[in-house]
Amino acid sequence: MTAADRRSLVAFAATSIFFGGTFVAAKAGLAYFPPLLFVALRFDVAAVALLGYAAVTTPRTDLLPRTRRDAAGILATGVLAIGLTNALLFVGQEYTTSAAAAIVFSLNPILTPVFAAFLLADERLSLRGVLGMALGFVGVALVVDPDPSTLLGGGVGQAILFAGAVSGALGSVLIRRAGDGLSSTVRTAWGLPFAAVLCHLLSLAVGESPAAVEWTPTAMAALGYVGLLAGAVAYIAYFGLLDDAGAIRANLVFYAVPVVAALGGWMLLGETISAVAVAGFVTIFTGFLVLGSESADLPTQRGRITRLGGIDPTGAVDPPDVVDEPRGFEAD
Repeated sequence: MTAADRRSLVAFAATSIFFGGTFVAAKAGLAYFPPLLFVALRFDVAAVALLGYAAVTTPRTDLLPRTRRDAAGILATGVLAIGLTNALLFVGQEYTTSAAAAIVFSLNPILTPVFAAFLLADERLSLRGVLGMALGFVGVALVVDPDPSTLLGGGVGQAILFAGAVSGALGSVLIRRAGDGLSSTVRTAWGLPFAAVLCHLLSLAVGESPAAVEWTPTAMAALGYVGLLAGAVAYIAYFGLLDDAGAIRANLVFYAVPVVAALGGWMLLGETISAVAVAGFVTIFTGFLVLGSESADLPTQRGRITRLGGIDPTGAVDPPDVVDEPRGFEAD
């Protein structure tokens, strides 16, 4: 396993854990905050924390966007991948159950390859990749075990959640398309204020009032979690993973999030995990193995090396550092 692989694995785990806890914290916080204002305040907290972190850890010459691609990446991050996605998620959850929300939002990894096929030249999904995606989606359905009548009758809530999944998938692909002129941390730090402003405007537009907020210890704890851990820290991990592993693989975290949420409820809240949910865990893991086996496939690796110029006319292969960190998700 290369250093890039280890870094991606740590980022995947951190993102899954912190995003998984968002559902519990959001459920607690929505009892005290109007939904859009809750999201806006979350981004206020995350923006202050991440801008401060970026200012301390990044050289000044690397803090400012310099090209149109940098600006496009910031807008895709703040408006689509963070702002609109989370606004639609929090509002949609008011009209449907958490289980149904998890199912609809798990369409994100399925939608990502669709946008990538049109917008990215280096990310494609083969038949084996499609199988892995399908297994992951089935596993999510087993873990959350939704009521079929709720799924079929979700109406407005599910339409809002689906729009959120589309926004997240499109945003992640556009970020990859914009390139890596800025580090993921700096790009996210600049994107969060745009997300905060967007959600504050949406909150005002629908008539939410700051006076409706109940500032209890539980409300503060929920806001602190979604703003700092599931906000600043998780976004550093997720958008770093997006740069390292590509949009298709990075968005597989949305298959792992329901697993983390279920395990967290079992450990912290005494909730039970059914045999069907355990079967879901296994199915999701199997889907990951299918996707992982594709990246280890010999013809795939050979094709990657050839496209990166790692083979010269004599057949000699360049040193490992030439191909140590493949960008994106290639398929055979």
